[in-house]
Amino acid sequence: SNQVAPLIAGMAVAAAAYAGKYGIRAWQAFKARPPTARMRKFYEGGFQPVMTRREAALILGVRESTPTEKVKEAHRRVMVANHPDAGGSHYLASKINEAKDIMLRRTKGSNSAF
Repeated sequence: SNQVAPLIAGMAVAAAAYAGKYGIRAWQAFKARPPTARMRKFYEGGFQPVMTRREAALILGVRESTPTEKVKEAHRRVMVANHPDAGGSHYLASKINEAKDIMLRRTKGSNSAF
């Protein structure tokens, strides 16, 4: 009886360690999983040589008939997620700005620096 208590305590510690190890691995697998269709919020396609209004709407995540204020809000939201100061690329930022200009009818076609 004197030696049974430490044995049970040791088995409990081992079980807790295995459970912790499994939990950590499960959490890492959960974090590393690929995003599902529901989680994709932004345009993932390549770019056309000359940006169309349809492509501009896709980049900003709006419809082609979206009102000016909604286009500006969408531009702000997408730009915050892709701004060069926050780790985004200058190329993507230029395409996002170009998309806003096209949606607000400030330009026709591509005049990107890239």
